[in-house]
Amino acid sequence: MKFGIFYEHQLPRPWGPRSEYQLMQDSLSQIELADRLGYDYAWEVEHHFLEEYSHSSAPEVFLGAASQRTKRIRLGHGVVQLTTNQPHRVAERISTLDLLSGGRVDLGMGEAAGPAELHPFNIRVRDKRERWEEAVKAIVPMFTKESWEFHGQYYDFEARNVIPKPYQKPHPPLWVACSNIQTIGKAGEWGMGALGFTFVTPEAARAWVHKYYNNLLDNSQKLTDYPSNPNVAMVSGFMCAATDAEAEAKAAGWTFFIFALSYYGRKGVDAPGTSDLWKEYQSWKGGPEEKKALESGLIGSPETIRQKLRQFQASRVDQVILLNQAGKTSHQDICESLELFAREVMPEFHAAEAEHVAWKQKVLAREIVLEDLDVKKYDIYSHQNEHIVRLTPEQLKQKMAEKEAAAKRA
Repeated sequence: MKFGIFYEHQLPRPWGPRSEYQLMQDSLSQIELADRLGYDYAWEVEHHFLEEYSHSSAPEVFLGAASQRTKRIRLGHGVVQLTTNQPHRVAERISTLDLLSGGRVDLGMGEAAGPAELHPFNIRVRDKRERWEEAVKAIVPMFTKESWEFHGQYYDFEARNVIPKPYQKPHPPLWVACSNIQTIGKAGEWGMGALGFTFVTPEAARAWVHKYYNNLLDNSQKLTDYPSNPNVAMVSGFMCAATDAEAEAKAAGWTFFIFALSYYGRKGVDAPGTSDLWKEYQSWKGGPEEKKALESGLIGSPETIRQKLRQFQASRVDQVILLNQAGKTSHQDICESLELFAREVMPEFHAAEAEHVAWKQKVLAREIVLEDLDVKKYDIYSHQNEHIVRLTPEQLKQKMAEKEAAAKRA
């Protein structure tokens, strides 16, 4: 099993004149530390306008800085919003970052969450899946072709040679965000790595891993020509400390993450510049949703986390991405957590990586046939609640059509 670290660049209020500066500097220091400790990936999101929840609107700039502070760790976009970026600029930025890092980039691609992010870019929420699929078809050939033109519904451009070309050939590995758990099955069809959040149970993880690989092998529907990237990664709340009690006491950042995600899923951006999520979070703390969040994450002593990871290891998850920078978790606590985990937990799972790779090769060669397990009963991630369960593209279109019909009747 491989391990990554995950950055939303959360920054709860109140803010001082140097708050965002310090946030970025601390994050770079943490990634530099993770590189020295042997972590495999550093993942950075892209979000827009989501105050306190994510101040990461230019991940390509941040990862460019990280590329010069690290030597080995892979740098992952988790993810680039293809819906809010022009295709040529995506290809140019990814290739430049890949050259700067010596070929350490992984390209995760996503649709963006909803109207809070999409509407200011004049993008309709109901179109985001089709727009995302078309963007993939438009962008990926730019990495290899010296003359490429595209004529689609959303993107239309004449032939050009998009430069520079990436260091990795033909291009960095491709991933897709799976905020809706059903997208894990689609990721298998598309032949891309699946980037999702913690599964409800190890049994759910096993079922979805089987679904992913069976789709990859038996229902391939690639959007264009690219090498498959057979990987399933899950993001989990994380805090490793000497005891379970100490870890839980330091894990308020993860529970703030859950609260803030729910808040924006419920309310969107209501009054720019005036929100105070941290204040509202105080009344949410102590309830059943916080308890559920603490139980779902990798939060505890090295032994507690080790036991949880062994279950997901048995489910054949490829990578666990540790969400440590969240809420008001201190730089010191983040670094100490990363160090303790790297010393006491990570070696066991890194040592098993060769066996896992051999298993995967046998699956891909059809020497091991995975049982087609029922995934319908595992339709949400452990961090989700009624406010943030994602609609499928079909459900979203139906909802918007009903909303428009109701407006016409009114």
